[in-house]
Amino acid sequence: MNLQKMMKQAQEMQTKMAEMQAKLEAEEAEGSSGGGLVKIKINGKNMMLKVTIDESLMNPDEKEVLEDLLVAAYNDARGKVDASASDHMSKVTSGMNLPAGLKLPF
Repeated sequence: MNLQKMMKQAQEMQTKMAEMQAKLEAEEAEGSSGGGLVKIKINGKNMMLKVTIDESLMNPDEKEVLEDLLVAAYNDARGKVDASASDHMSKVTSGMNLPAGLKLPF
């Protein structure tokens, strides 16, 4: 493969990566825990947008349970964002002869 072709591929990938990042930033994912008693919505930048807590959890004696459910709901949403990012990345890099195990973006 010649250098000019590699540079062109790199530029194309850079453009696709920028487009993918813009799409990911616009996406939203909702995670839940406790059978849906706690829900957290985040965007593609992992910024929390909304928290919904069922009233049945508004008990001072259940504070630790609620805290655990919030963490679990966030982690569920984060996993969905990560899976979506991975899916988008595989689409961007498909057809390119990249070394196995190469982590992008750099």
